[in-house]
Amino acid sequence: MRIAGLIQDSIVDGPGLRFVVFTQGCDLFCEGCHNPDARNMDGGTEMTVDEVISEMLSNPLTDGLTLSGGEPFVQAADCARLAAVARQKGLNVWAYSGYEYGELITRAESEPDVKALLEQLDVLVDGRFELARRTLTMKWRGSQNQRFIDVKKSLSAGATVALEM
Repeated sequence: MRIAGLIQDSIVDGPGLRFVVFTQGCDLFCEGCHNPDARNMDGGTEMTVDEVISEMLSNPLTDGLTLSGGEPFVQAADCARLAAVARQKGLNVWAYSGYEYGELITRAESEPDVKALLEQLDVLVDGRFELARRTLTMKWRGSQNQRFIDVKKSLSAGATVALEM
């Protein structure tokens, strides 16, 4: 797994005390990206999923896992495995993606790893960062177009179910 960074005890990447995995690699290249160093597919540090899991579980006060980037769906299989362990340990799982939920659902039809990751998520913050719609006042998102998606309800309903936060 290629990692751009790991953060323990984040309070800005979702509710509660979170373990954040910044995945390395992104194929979207949003103008004004807050983490441009994470774009390069060959950058970052190689870690095994087990090493990331060990780091995630090292703090018993952690409430949740947040997958960010880069773009977590570039490494969907590894992220799905990490998210599954987080859920088994009682953590809630969020992911930030530049892809919209509908785009990911379409990809999931032919990409089993994308489907597996979606199935492990509680909340997806979706949508490309749009510099013209940048916000510093909206909780847990970078631009006004980004949405909070209740992934479990969306998968069950077969339609996008947005959350108000």
